[in-house]
Amino acid sequence: MLDNHDNRNLSDVFKELQEIQQTQTANTSKNKNKFHKFKPRINFAFRSRIPRINSSYKNSDLKLSHIIIGCGVLIVGLAVFFPKNTSFTQSYAKEETVEKISEYELNRHRLNMQSIISENTDMDRVKEQATEEREVEFKTEYNNNPSLPKGEEIITQDGIVGKENVTVIKTYENGNFIEETILSKESIIQPTSKLIDVGTSEFLAKHKIHIGDTMYFIDNANLKKEAGDDKEDVAEIKKYLDVKLLELPNEEWCKVSFDTVEGYIKTSNLTSSYTTPNIIDKNRIQKLLIKVNIDMELNKASGLTLNDYKKIFTGLPKDTNKIFQDNYTAFYNAEKKYNINGIFLASIAIHESGWGTSQIANDKKNLFGYGSYDATPYESSFEFEDYSEGIYTVAKSLVKYYLNPSGTKIYDGETAAAWYYNGPSLKGVNTRYASDPEWHLKVYSYMETLYNKLQ
Repeated sequence: MLDNHDNRNLSDVFKELQEIQQTQTANTSKNKNKFHKFKPRINFAFRSRIPRINSSYKNSDLKLSHIIIGCGVLIVGLAVFFPKNTSFTQSYAKEETVEKISEYELNRHRLNMQSIISENTDMDRVKEQATEEREVEFKTEYNNNPSLPKGEEIITQDGIVGKENVTVIKTYENGNFIEETILSKESIIQPTSKLIDVGTSEFLAKHKIHIGDTMYFIDNANLKKEAGDDKEDVAEIKKYLDVKLLELPNEEWCKVSFDTVEGYIKTSNLTSSYTTPNIIDKNRIQKLLIKVNIDMELNKASGLTLNDYKKIFTGLPKDTNKIFQDNYTAFYNAEKKYNINGIFLASIAIHESGWGTSQIANDKKNLFGYGSYDATPYESSFEFEDYSEGIYTVAKSLVKYYLNPSGTKIYDGETAAAWYYNGPSLKGVNTRYASDPEWHLKVYSYMETLYNKLQ
């Protein structure tokens, strides 16, 4: 029988192998729910059907067709021993693990190993060593400063960034920087710390001031040579006058300067424009008042404002006819126009008219007795249309003849004649203006009364 199949071609052999495989597959399907090892049977008759190789052939004489037939037989044999429907999991693994599977928890989030392997296979990780010049940040230091308002900060020294050489190993993945490891550092320039002073003075914070600012006396007081009530006095300072704050050795005493005099004063006797808003105006008035004296120059404006004049001449007890209250603007305008102290001018009017009650004042609107002679005062006095006309006339006469040296430029392009000039003071005017030698003292007393209305 073997000889009957010697002349079969390769196609016939594959058909027979396919029939055998189909038979084995059918038998496997019938027993797929049974847990046993499948032992495929080999039909040895099949071997008898494979064409024999002529022993007379040499190895070198093997034809390509014989090699192809041999490979095909090998493939068919493997398929027979391992049918495609016979699962390893069903026939082997399942049999070994079926009794132990309850001992393990099912992994509900199984890893996708293929994805992990793919991602890591594609990852390009590179490490490189480098030496770089880098900046070194400076530190910030804070220092308490009792000469600054509490909570305030000032920079006393700017910080400067340093430099250093740094050797590192850098790691990159897919071209992206991941991390670095520092191997060494070498300083090039040391950084300079930033210094900040932090104020601690509650006194300065209360008054919103700093060292070097202006402060004001709230009462008359003496400057001391040193800090302490029992120390030597160096100057007396009137209230409202301003001083410059120089030092703050502690919260109780401070060092100040008044003009060219330096000394110590208790902080409790000082205030600021922040704490006492109207102190600046009081300071202005006080500076004017300290210049008021019997020898003061009268050929200069007083420095008072129109509101100051209103305050001075409103409510004067002896101005019963309110003549001065109603004409305070005339005295102010005469001062501005003719450069004469308006308070001095008003004080002459008060003295000469008895506060505006004299007959000449009432009948002739002449508050000064201007033009009068001792023998015939009423008849020789000038008469004016209103009080302001008499005020301006007397102001011009005093400026031109009594208060300025000859040739001094005065109002309206004129120059002073100085016929009766004996100095710009009250005593100098008294010499030729009034026969009463005490006239200047009496006029000055009225000036003090008017100026004191400002306090």
